[in-house]
Amino acid sequence: MVKTPRLTESASAVFAVLAGAGTATRPQLASLAGLSKPTVSSAVVELESARLAAHSGTSSSGTGRTAAVYRLGPAAGAVLAVDLGPARTRVRGCGLDGTLLAEATGAREAAADVVREALDTLPADAPLRAIVVAVGDVTAPRKEGGMRPATAKAGPLFDAMAVALPPGVPVHLENNVNCAALAELHQGAARGRHTFGYLRIGVGIGLGIVVGGRVLRGANGAAGELARLPYPWDDGREPRQEALEEYIGARSLLRRAAAAWRDADGPCPRTADQLFALAGGGHAAARAVVARHASDVGRLAAAVTAVLDPGLIVLGGSTGADPQLLPGVRAELGRLSWPTEVVSSTVGDLGTVVGAARLAVSRGVQTVTEAAGAKD
Repeated sequence: MVKTPRLTESASAVFAVLAGAGTATRPQLASLAGLSKPTVSSAVVELESARLAAHSGTSSSGTGRTAAVYRLGPAAGAVLAVDLGPARTRVRGCGLDGTLLAEATGAREAAADVVREALDTLPADAPLRAIVVAVGDVTAPRKEGGMRPATAKAGPLFDAMAVALPPGVPVHLENNVNCAALAELHQGAARGRHTFGYLRIGVGIGLGIVVGGRVLRGANGAAGELARLPYPWDDGREPRQEALEEYIGARSLLRRAAAAWRDADGPCPRTADQLFALAGGGHAAARAVVARHASDVGRLAAAVTAVLDPGLIVLGGSTGADPQLLPGVRAELGRLSWPTEVVSSTVGDLGTVVGAARLAVSRGVQTVTEAAGAKD
């Protein structure tokens, strides 16, 4: 890992502002950072000497004056975001201003190769500042330092992928649903909403909780682990761990479709995509199965609303994001709870890696600026 130069507090502040803005003039940097123009000028000189900022042209004002425009320099570096999804591995490399530099996708089992492909695409002179890995699990600190999936759910895949990560670069783990919730917050269906729930329904289930613009992780990092809700909860039946996820997940959805299908209905769908395509085309049996699924998701949304009162629920995931669910979810939620807006995800399958990349950029900027004040 490339050693980050120690910055003055003012240079650190200007660097963070420049990373967020992408490009800016010195007057703009002064306004955004809340610093005087002479202080910003000194900070820019410091950043340029460390190759953390670079001149990128000029801009003209209405008075005819020109001002130098700055961007991040080559030493600012890059970050890596990895989504270890249930079926696919997606990787993005970004500059610290969020610019997309590399992208790779492959099979879940080939996670290490997908990571290597993205790393090979990154600019050779860009130091890697941080790595964020999104996993379908709760994350926990290891005794020897760092983070690791807390259960066996994602642990083996993470270990197989980790061999491809360059040594010495900070690796941060985050729950995949939390990452997707961040993507919805900043560039998806929840833009402009500071409190909402992102309800993912697919192979598994999960909830990303955003309160006041921040993801709520909980004391054990397990906030939103809906699979642990007791189910079934009825006379004569004992709740089983993760039984609710088993009931609502895509595999059980297809089993219910198979049980309801008749010979006259034609070939039974083998995937959730096929089931929803048939329902969208007006197939009666498929529409009935999807309607029941919508009611089940609506009941889960009602449970979320009873606890959080989020005001907005964004439906995501391989089955949850399908707009065909919306009428049934809204109706069941309205029947069981108080009024809550329900919308479909707009970031789709890329939501997790997009959110992970945003976290990685934030971590990368922090890596550069955390030594601020050492020179003051």
